[in-house]
Amino acid sequence: MKNRNIGFLIIGIAIVLGIIVFIFNNALTTIVNTSCSHGSSCPMYGTIITQTYIAAALIALIVIIGLFFVFSKEEKQVIVKKVKEKQVKKTIDFSKLNNDEKRIMKIVIESQGTIFQSELVEKSGFDKVKVTRILDRLEGKQLIERKRRGMTNIVVLKP
Repeated sequence: MKNRNIGFLIIGIAIVLGIIVFIFNNALTTIVNTSCSHGSSCPMYGTIITQTYIAAALIALIVIIGLFFVFSKEEKQVIVKKVKEKQVKKTIDFSKLNNDEKRIMKIVIESQGTIFQSELVEKSGFDKVKVTRILDRLEGKQLIERKRRGMTNIVVLKP
């Protein structure tokens, strides 16, 4: 999820909390009005005011955090794009590869240097075992690298 969306989500949560605090303060004021016989000098009124200020400060802090996320730039995506550009520019000597290895390498290069292993199986038409063995050989030749992500691998061209 992008930082901007997270920021809007946080601001929305702050608004909901503000509404809840407003409703709570109204109910609490009604209760104090009916139960306190001292009038406006009742110490419970001071407690309501203190709770209101603390709640308002916390909501303001949450809104500021949300605004920070809304206006912050996403630097990680820029870094990833630069890494991918460098990886794709690498020259590969296809004469040292057999036909299956060439086919796999071309698919990886066409996908800008990064592809899920399961997607590689689909695009190549090879079965899982054959793709795994080809990737083992390509890793041995220092052309690619496999990174574990959950239940699958991501195949990445080595820089």
